[in-house]
Formats: sequence, C-alpha cells, structure tokens
Amino acid sequence: MIGLIASVIIFNFIAFKTNKRLTLNQIVHIWAFTIAFQQAFDIMVEFKYHGYWYFDQEIDWKGLIPHTILIPPVNMMFLNWYPFRKKRSKQFLYIVIWSVGILVYESITLLPEPWGYFNYGWWTLWHAAVIDPILFLILLLYYKWITKLEGQLH
Repeated sequence: MIGLIASVIIFNFIAFKTNKRLTLNQIVHIWAFTIAFQQAFDIMVEFKYHGYWYFDQEIDWKGLIPHTILIPPVNMMFLNWYPFRKKRSKQFLYIVIWSVGILVYESITLLPEPWGYFNYGWWTLWHAAVIDPILFLILLLYYKWITKLEGQLH
C-alpha cells in the first residue's frame, strides 16, 4: 500500500504542477475517460478472466485507489508532454519511451507488499508491452476528438 499511495501522490503532484497544455475541461474529460475505459477493460481482464488484480482477487475498497486516481494523472502527463508538432518518428519514439516506462513501473508494482500492490494471473509484461502503446493511441485519439469538439463550441 505504501507504493500505491506514494505513486498517487507523486503522479498527481507532477501532473498538476507541470501541466501547461491541458485546460480544466480537458483534465475532467481525461479523468472521466480514463476511469471509464480502465473500468471497462478491468471488468473483463481483471474480474471475469482473472488476468491480473490489485491487492487480492476480490473486489474491495482499497482497489478503488488504482482504479480511480492512479492512472488519470499519468495520462495527463503523457498528453501534456506529447510532441504534437514534431515529426511522426519523434511521436512514435515518445510512445515507445512511455510504454517502456509503464512496463518498468508495472514491474515495480509486482513487488511484495507494502511496496507492490499488483498481481498477475495469466497476464504478463508481454501482454502489457503489446497493449500499452495501443492504449496510448486510443488516449491520443480521444484527446484530439475532445479538442476538436472544444473548437466547435467557440
């Protein structure tokens, strides 16, 4: 639990302190989208198929922390620093670097408690290595859609 709480504090502090791009409206959208998308994904992989889980395999209150306030600030940082006006090769490299960083972090979360809080069933780092870049691309498409909608409102 120590690792989770430290991560939540650090990620949220960095995300909000360094934010230069995202408006409050975009932040709310990113948080809501991240929570909804993660819940939809986790209902299947975590709860139905037991691919992975937080803390233990049962649904419990402490499992709400990683499901609601851990990943949204990470997505904020990813979008805030994303090189939108750079070459595709730089954008590709950015996604690769973030995916590797997420894999390193996920490896740390697999440590025993109190530092770790994540557990694997049949899921492996290889599954995450394949899915993480796809999830980043989905996040980018969602962000671009939101910014396009905001432009239409003005």
